Amino acid sequence: MSRATDALERLLSIMERLRGPDGCPWDREQTMRTLRPYVLEETYEVLEAIDSGDPREHCEELGDLLLQIVFQAQLAKEEKRFDFADVAEAISNKLVSRHPHVFGDAQVKDAEGVLRQWAALKRAEKKAKGGGASVLEGVPREMPALARADRLTEKASRIGFDWPDPGGARAKLTEELAELDAALEAGDADALEHELGDVLFAAANLSRKLGIPPEEALRGAVARFISRFGHVERELARRGIPHGEATLAEMDSLWNEAKDLERQAKTDAVPQSQGSPHTLGKDRG
Repeated sequence: MSRATDALERLLSIMERLRGPDGCPWDREQTMRTLRPYVLEETYEVLEAIDSGDPREHCEELGDLLLQIVFQAQLAKEEKRFDFADVAEAISNKLVSRHPHVFGDAQVKDAEGVLRQWAALKRAEKKAKGGGASVLEGVPREMPALARADRLTEKASRIGFDWPDPGGARAKLTEELAELDAALEAGDADALEHELGDVLFAAANLSRKLGIPPEEALRGAVARFISRFGHVERELARRGIPHGEATLAEMDSLWNEAKDLERQAKTDAVPQSQGSPHTLGKDRG
């Protein structure tokens, strides 16, 4: 623990120096509001580092995210609100209080039991502070809407407000798509926005029921779109066709070619002992 303690103390002292009278002009100008975008940016960069599988990059990006915590704690210390020690102590206390099966005498059977216990303890804590009336409390409004939909439906499911299996959630998606079609046929702009939102929400709920984080599923779809469209652009350039002059049929053909190449790459990556390419690596897009 001494190495970690020394490293953290060094980081805190550096941050204090940067904010000091003879510190960095840029750092001295920052406020809680100006730091907001950096917290999000660094969080997304951590996610990218996780996906990259590069431990050095992951370590570096975690450091950048830690800097945002240390920076905000330093600002709060200067305002005499709290400091980094308060932050660390608060999360330590929370971890101990919400794990009575580890630090106390409570008994839970599995991970699902841990989640139910965590939710109950969290509601009790919020009620003690004057809140906690709804199980949906605590989901930040600033979250991306798709991830927020996932989190809200997960919270509602903890008190039984949920489909018993993915089939119910899939049927709900079909229902919402039919209502979207009706709004489209009617040409009602307000209804279209409403029904499209319901479709996206239903899709997020189905994703949760399938055990697939919807934000990650969409990130994967976006990555595939970028990859396939890149193939379209490269092939058009190779053929000497400028942007905007290719026909939709030509671009669609190249798009399907990109999908075939992906499918073939997946097939080639599957060891023969694991099964037939007809049953493995199926295209999901």
